[in-house]
Amino acid sequence: MAFVMLGRKVGMTQWFDGEGRTLAATVVQVEPAVVVQIKTPEKDGYSAVQLAAGKVKERELTQPIRGHFKKAGVEPRRFLFEAKVPDPSQYQVGQELGVEVFSEGELVDITGISKGRGFAGTIKRWGFRSRPGSHGHKWIRRPGTAGPTGLRKVVKGKRYPGQYGAKRVTVRNLQVLAVDKDHGLLVLKGSVPGTRSGFLRIRKHHAQS
Repeated sequence: MAFVMLGRKVGMTQWFDGEGRTLAATVVQVEPAVVVQIKTPEKDGYSAVQLAAGKVKERELTQPIRGHFKKAGVEPRRFLFEAKVPDPSQYQVGQELGVEVFSEGELVDITGISKGRGFAGTIKRWGFRSRPGSHGHKWIRRPGTAGPTGLRKVVKGKRYPGQYGAKRVTVRNLQVLAVDKDHGLLVLKGSVPGTRSGFLRIRKHHAQS
């Protein structure tokens, strides 16, 4: 089946394994996807299926995108994405895919946008240690020197205050603890990036990128 799907982060919970141990787990609502286009090596140079997911009003899409869905005979969706597959002939335009593409025990890679924490100092952003708070120390939380004296520039890659979070993050090798086909839910071991209701890209770990 397709190797890549989209989902929404529902939240975190506790999960008990077969030995009674408590595990931190994340519940993800997998968005049903439909095949819009099939790409072959002969025509496109590679093997893949183009999928669409997410509800959207048709008036919110551009005319070319509407025509793309109309040509495929598929109801318009918000997101278009591709999943590389070894044999595209196994898929058909209009085919519906859901959480059943994943199985319990396999590993997946999750990509999402991390929580934005705004402008942060070096202690919060990089875990620096603060200076002593005793008498005589005026700048307890300020960073140190920017570099050698006379350099007159900030060295590239220097760990300094700045924007913290709100970046694309990928967490690899998360184990699938359970698959709820009735409700379209995926239970993953550990945490995933992003806030609740944030969109996630779910990719089988052994799949082609």
